[in-house]
Amino acid sequence: MTNNLNLGDSNNQQANHVFVFLEIFAREGGIQSYVKDIFRAYLGLEAGYQAEVFLLRDNPDCLNPFECDRLKFNYFQNKSPQMGRVTMAGALFKYLLQKRPQRVFCGHIRLAVLIQTLCQPLGIPYTILTYGKEVWHPLTRREQRALAVAKDIWTISRYSRDQACAANRIEPHKVKMLPCAIDGDQFTPGAKSAELLIKYGLADSKVIMTVARLWSGDIYKGVDVTIRALPKILQAFPEVKYLVIGRGDDQPRLAQLAQDLGVSDRVVFAGFVPTEQLIAHYHLADAYIMPSQEGFGIVYLEAMACGIPVLSGDNDGSADPLQDGKVGWQVPHRDPEAVAAACIEILQGEDQRCHGQWLREQAIANFGQAALQRQLLSLLES
Repeated sequence: MTNNLNLGDSNNQQANHVFVFLEIFAREGGIQSYVKDIFRAYLGLEAGYQAEVFLLRDNPDCLNPFECDRLKFNYFQNKSPQMGRVTMAGALFKYLLQKRPQRVFCGHIRLAVLIQTLCQPLGIPYTILTYGKEVWHPLTRREQRALAVAKDIWTISRYSRDQACAANRIEPHKVKMLPCAIDGDQFTPGAKSAELLIKYGLADSKVIMTVARLWSGDIYKGVDVTIRALPKILQAFPEVKYLVIGRGDDQPRLAQLAQDLGVSDRVVFAGFVPTEQLIAHYHLADAYIMPSQEGFGIVYLEAMACGIPVLSGDNDGSADPLQDGKVGWQVPHRDPEAVAAACIEILQGEDQRCHGQWLREQAIANFGQAALQRQLLSLLES
């Protein structure tokens, strides 16, 4: 176990806030990406905002671009998870007792009981950050109590709020929105890469694309539904190919489905693509198709920021990035006929929702880094 907390440093300015997370840098994922966006927004606020960050599973060797005078990180990774938790709890309690920060932000429901136990007796308000499925089912009584006692709860979408409230008897007014953000400087429109067109055999094709984990537990992503929609799509656009980016144990089933439907030559499984190469792959797409059930769906924003029209499910958190259908197509997520019909509309290109520059402007105006920073500031001051 290592940590860099130095309570004895008299030069340490009192932090306004404390953030406590399971992990940010030890692994990649939706929650980790979301937290990094929050840190970027936090550092964009005026200098008066300072915070101490406690990380249960990270260590100082992790690449951390956010370490600075205004965000100080404390690491508690330990070979014994229980010992790491006990050590972090002790250091956090000492910090809260001595420094009395204005508010504590609990970064995962699994830490909520600990945060309540430490903060409530000291009269320090705390906020619980939620993301998606981790709070969509009935939690333990102690976790529900921690949610009830919290000053407020932040989440990424209206759908995620509604699911959590229904499962855990949370008052909806207590839940505030802090949506995911898109980096408009990173995700930009661009020409199709000749090299990638050759690599995937996509020359002279209209390309529909999905970026998703292909795990058997993630069937809700809708890759199988899109494959089932292909025969009808091909009747209208015989040059269509379906580029699937991602990996997982469900790929053999999906490949067999494509073969059974006679469209295996139209489906390209690209496998895993690193983040730094993902933008060039978005540029290959004429439409981004993912009839899913998402807590939010950052991939839709990534596609729109690249000027690519999008299709999502009609009963999930994607209603927020798609602005209730204003900037994209929403269809019943397990309905191949609806997916095919909407996909044909997109490829015809006559709808305003197909206009790349307009799509990009909408995505960045509502979900860019500046929008996230404004929303974060509003929540911190409320």
